[in-house]
Amino acid sequence: MEASGWSTSLSSGIVLSLVAVVWTMLWNNLQGLQLQQFVSRHLSRHARRLAAIVDPYLTVTIAEYDGGRMKRSDAYKEVQAYLQRATCATGGGVRHLKAETAKDVDALVLSMGDNEEVADAFRGATVWWLAYSTPPREDNAPSYWGGGRAARADRRFYRLFFLERHRDLVLGEYLPHVRREGRAVMVKNRQRKLFTNLSGDGYDADGMWSESVWSHVVFEHPKTFATLAMDPAKKKEVMDDLDAFRKGKDYYARVGKAWKRGYLLYGPPGTGKSTMIAAMANHLDYDVYDIELTSVRTNTDLRKLFIETTSKSIIVIEDIDCSLDLTRARKKKKKANDDGQKTDGDKKDGVEPPDEEKEAGGSKVTLSGVLNFIDGLWSACGGERIIVFTTNHVEKLDPALIRRGRMDKHIEMSYCCFEAFKLLAKVYLDVESHHLFDAVESLLREANMTPADVAENLTPKSIDDDADSCLAGLVKELEKAKKKVLAKKEGKRKDAADGADDDDDDE
Repeated sequence: MEASGWSTSLSSGIVLSLVAVVWTMLWNNLQGLQLQQFVSRHLSRHARRLAAIVDPYLTVTIAEYDGGRMKRSDAYKEVQAYLQRATCATGGGVRHLKAETAKDVDALVLSMGDNEEVADAFRGATVWWLAYSTPPREDNAPSYWGGGRAARADRRFYRLFFLERHRDLVLGEYLPHVRREGRAVMVKNRQRKLFTNLSGDGYDADGMWSESVWSHVVFEHPKTFATLAMDPAKKKEVMDDLDAFRKGKDYYARVGKAWKRGYLLYGPPGTGKSTMIAAMANHLDYDVYDIELTSVRTNTDLRKLFIETTSKSIIVIEDIDCSLDLTRARKKKKKANDDGQKTDGDKKDGVEPPDEEKEAGGSKVTLSGVLNFIDGLWSACGGERIIVFTTNHVEKLDPALIRRGRMDKHIEMSYCCFEAFKLLAKVYLDVESHHLFDAVESLLREANMTPADVAENLTPKSIDDDADSCLAGLVKELEKAKKKVLAKKEGKRKDAADGADDDDDDE
């Protein structure tokens, strides 16, 4: 009996040990299957079903900025434009409105203020739009003018509410409809703008934090190609090139190129480079983004500037040779090579990375950064953009900066020719022929005078000035300019002769 009891106890111990081992293995496996998450998901699913019974509404939230605040959301702007009609409706119930200037100088574009709601109907379904904002996160933003922490912009949103039974209709048809209609309204109300970049610290002129890196005014420059003083054949060539670009979306997609084009405008001061840009913008109906390169701190900031430009725009850097010393690194590398020193390879087109001699507080934009801005991967973000560089001294620019593929078309803005003069005479004096025209034509062949100087001489200065007096004054100024040209040539001839005499003496 004792042996039997001992055997029974041993069997029970073995069974318990086996059970413990099996339970341990099972428990480990259950932990591996994330039992807690499984139970949580199960409970959450039932909680959502219960919430759907209590609150049958679904929501879609559209934020003003996407992509990590790098770019303002197109969808947000389209919703804002779409809701203008419902916002202004008498029965809409919106009590607080925000106003912006419109294309019509006497009108305003209105949108909902924060915490306002408006209803909209679509194919038998009613939806509701709520506009709201949230305060920015607290951080260590620097003070401005010593007056404490500067105010940073709120985060703005639109939230759409709709019944769950309308889910497929709203998501599949209504939202695409909103975006299409919003784009149409934006085109109708579009007011062309002239943008300039803010300083790199993110604060506008009033000391307020700005999410955008651009500030703008309405673009109202009156210059057109019809009034641009330029050789007619060259002018037509530029206009044809612009028209081909504007219609070239399918062509650029077929050849695998970003839909953008670079123009280099070069020539002496006063030859019409800036007015050419205005004429281009008016011809294409594009916005203009004028970049002050010296206020751009880093290559990353330069990329952000490009990303926040819109399609149908001209991006301008005037006097590129004066903006930054973009060729210093290349010159140092060339000098080092001439001295027989070993230099490291460079990032793009033989351009060195930024050197460490630049001032800490100054711009760290490099030639490599500008080249990537023009035709790097980031330059393909968006489409239908024209990039324009202007310079008075094209010979000072690095060849890598202006090669074909970056600055695709080089346009020389030269001194005034007779055809350009006739256009100016028509515009400023309303004359198409005059007995002094022959004298002007003869002098323009030998004198260097810019279209700006010619226009100034043709501008009446008093009520007594007329075509005769203005043209006579122009002839006198052209004669002076001719004498300067002849004197300059004579000086060069004498210098060359003196140099030849010195060589003979040395021999």
